Parts: sequence; structure tokens; C-alpha cells
Amino acid sequence: MADIIELKATDLAAMLCSRVCHDLINPIGAIGNGLEVLADPSQGDMSEGARDLIASAAKQSRAKLEFARLAYGASSTAGTDIDTRECERVARILFEIEKADLEWNVPLILMPKHKAKLFMNMLLIAAMSVPRGGQVTASITGDAGSEKFEFTSKSDPEKRQKTLIPAGCVGLLSGMPDEGSVDARGIQPFYTGLLARMTDMDITIGIENEMFYLTAVPKPVAVAA
Repeated sequence: MADIIELKATDLAAMLCSRVCHDLINPIGAIGNGLEVLADPSQGDMSEGARDLIASAAKQSRAKLEFARLAYGASSTAGTDIDTRECERVARILFEIEKADLEWNVPLILMPKHKAKLFMNMLLIAAMSVPRGGQVTASITGDAGSEKFEFTSKSDPEKRQKTLIPAGCVGLLSGMPDEGSVDARGIQPFYTGLLARMTDMDITIGIENEMFYLTAVPKPVAVAA
């Protein structure tokens, strides 16, 4: 059986930074292109389209930065717990640029920082399972300290796109990627699995009856003999 990959802190940080840069390069580039059009007097007829492009790209940039701040960083001197209202706020902003709709079934609770980060990263994976649109449902059930995270999604039937498990996710979540190594392209699901192990949660992923599911439940507590 393959061993779980252990990344150095510097490698993990570098790959997460690379992931954030990858997510932002296109919208930031679009803002630059729009500004160039506005600055060119000869392209006055393109100004309205340029403004729309800048507005759309700025919205995407904000959503991706808000998500990265909470899901990858979430470092704060104010405490180690995160309010699920903040998770919802960021999730709503993210789904303004996603093609899927979000159903939020999460109670108002405080969660330890790493658990909140795990939940948000699982949400992103669920969104990736319906790349052309559909419905994503995010739920938390259970008592404080033993919460169960559950995500389901299903593609919009009118899009004629099957609901899918994002490529490589099964191995990356387990810490044993199919390729035998992890790079910046797969760091987000790998990081999700790392957070699950840090918080003693077991992750299950799959598709049943054309419905994607992704769950995290507390690992059973070993009983001393």
C-alpha cells in the first residue's frame, strides 16, 4: 500500500501560492486589457465593453481572493474559531461567479479554524463536480465538536453534462495521488485531505444515482482496553 505523501511546509506554501496566482491571473489580466482599451482614444467604441469586462473581472478577483483568504489562510489573532456566517458570506460571493446554484443548510455555530477551512475546501470540490452548472448543497449536522460535513451536487440536465468526480480527487484527498506526487494543479484537493487528517475527519467521495457526494465525519474514538 502506498504511503501518504508528506510535504515540507515550504513546498505546501509554494504550491498554495501558485494555486492562488493561477486562479487570479486571468481576471487580473482581463482588468489590465480593459484599462488599456479605455486608455486608447482610438477605441472609444469599445469603451462600454471594456467597462463591463473590468467589472466582471474585478468581481471574479474579489470572489477568488475572499475564498483563498478563508480556505487557505484564515489566520487571525482574534481567535481560533470561525463563525459559519463568515463561511456563508464567502460561499455566496464565490457562487456569484460559479455556474452552479448553492443551497446552504448550515447552522450558526463557531468552528475551529482548520475545520472551517476543511469545510470551505470541500465546498470548492463540490462546485467543481458540476462545471457547467447545477445544484450544490452544503450541510453541517451533529453536535458541536462532532459535526458531519455533507456536500451533494447534481448537474443541470439541460446542460447535458454528467456530474463528475473532479480528476484525481480520490487519490489526492487520501494523500496518495495517482501520479505518485502532487503539484500546484492538485494541491487544493490534497490540502483538503491534509486538513481532514489534521482534524481527525474521514472523507468519503463518490457518485450514486448521478448525484455527487462528499462527506467528512469524525474518526471513531479508540476505546482503551
